[in-house]
Amino acid sequence: MAPAMENRMRKLGPLQFIALVSAAICALTAPASRAQDGFPPRLVKIVVPAAPGSTTDSLARIVADQLGRKWARSVIVENIAGGAMNIGAASVAHAPPDGATLMVAPPAPLSFNDLLYRDLGYVPTQFVPLTLLAKIPNILVVRKELPAATLRDLIAYAKANPEKLSYASQGAGSTAHLSASQLEVLAGIKMVHVPYRGAQPALTDVIAGHVDMFFDTLTTSVPLYRENKVRVLAIADLDRASAVPEIPTFTEAGLPGFRSITWFGLVAPPNTPAALGERINRDVVEILKSAEVSGKLKEMSLDVSATTRAETARFFAEETALWSRVIKQAGIVPQ
Repeated sequence: MAPAMENRMRKLGPLQFIALVSAAICALTAPASRAQDGFPPRLVKIVVPAAPGSTTDSLARIVADQLGRKWARSVIVENIAGGAMNIGAASVAHAPPDGATLMVAPPAPLSFNDLLYRDLGYVPTQFVPLTLLAKIPNILVVRKELPAATLRDLIAYAKANPEKLSYASQGAGSTAHLSASQLEVLAGIKMVHVPYRGAQPALTDVIAGHVDMFFDTLTTSVPLYRENKVRVLAIADLDRASAVPEIPTFTEAGLPGFRSITWFGLVAPPNTPAALGERINRDVVEILKSAEVSGKLKEMSLDVSATTRAETARFFAEETALWSRVIKQAGIVPQ
C-alpha cells in the first residue's frame, strides 16, 4: 500500500474503515463478475418460426421485452415463417451456441417434425431445452355459416358429406393439423386439409367463409368469438376454460378422449453449454413468475409454466410420444 494511502487509512474510525473496505469489495467484485459473465455477448435474437400476429409471436415479444430490460441489451424478435416452421427452426439449429440466438416455438419443430418431414436440416431433440413458457388449450373454431351448431352436428355433417369439410392449419405437422387428424381418427370422418403460413391468415379465411374450421388457441380466437365473427364448438382439454365457461369440452360434447393443448417452449441451438442454459433458464423463469408478466399471460388466457431445464426436456419427450401415436393412427407419412 502506498504511504499516503496508509496514513489515510490509519486516520479512519472503525465504521469508516468498514464502509471503505465494503465499497472497495463491491467496486472490484461487480465489474469482475460482469466481465467473467460476459453475457449476452451482443444483440440477442429470438426467432419465431411463424408469421407475426400469432400467440407464439405475442409471447415471444413479451419475453424479449423483459429480457432486454434484465440484460440491458437489445433483444429482438425475428419472424422466419414458412416450411411448416422448419425454415426458422433450421436457422436456429445452425446458429452459434452462445446464447445470442434463441427460439420460441409451439410443439411441431420442438418435438415431432422429424416424424413428418424428411431432410429437415435440423434434429428437434438436439435443441437445448431452456424452459416451457406457457400452455393453452386448443379450441375448435368454425365459420359462422357452417350448418353445425354442435360438435355432434359437425361429425354428423362430415359423415354425410365425406371430404366436404375443410380445416385450416399452419402447415402439415402443426398442432392444428394433428388436432384435426386426431378428430378424423376418433370421429371416423375425412376432411380436406388447407395449410396456411400462420394462424392469422387461417383465421381470416375462417371469418370470410373460405375454410370451414380451425383448431386455434383461446388467445386469438376468443376475441373473434366475442365479436360474433366465428363460432366455437368445443374446448380440447379435460376442463372447461374460464375465459369461455359456456363452451363444453370435447368429452362433454360427445367425443371422449380428445385432448389437444398448445404449448410454447424456449430453446437454444444445439451444443449450447449447460451453464449458459441454466443462466438463461433462471432469468426467464424469474421473468415468467413476475406479477407483470404473469398478469399479461393471464390476459392472453395462457397458463404460465416456468419449468426447469430437466422438466422441459421431459415434457418435450412426453409430447413427442403422444403425437407420434396420433401420426401413426392417422396414417400420416413423412413428406
